[in-house]
Amino acid sequence: MTSLFTQEIRLSKRHEKIVSQRLMLLQQMESKLGNQNTEKPSQQQAETAFKRNLSLLKDIEAAEKSLQSKMQSHLPPETCYWASVEEYIPKWEQFLLGQAPYPISVENQKEAENTVLNGTR
Repeated sequence: MTSLFTQEIRLSKRHEKIVSQRLMLLQQMESKLGNQNTEKPSQQQAETAFKRNLSLLKDIEAAEKSLQSKMQSHLPPETCYWASVEEYIPKWEQFLLGQAPYPISVENQKEAENTVLNGTR
């Protein structure tokens, strides 16, 4: 009888140990599940932020290219002056040869004449 009683006590202790291990494992599983549930929204937020950042980078690169092209299109004043001169040379040649009217509009011609007259006086 004592052997049955000791065996019962031993089995009871072992049962308590197994139940406590089970409880501990259940708590660990619940905490991991809770972490996974909290990780999903933060992971989605991180992905959203990543996509937004990529979009912003593309916008910045496009703006950079636009500014670079504008910077390249701004030529030195001397270059712009000579390009303008080359553009008007044929018109002035015809005028100076007497084959065409004054190459600038009449209003500008009067202003130019007044400037010349006032500047020489």
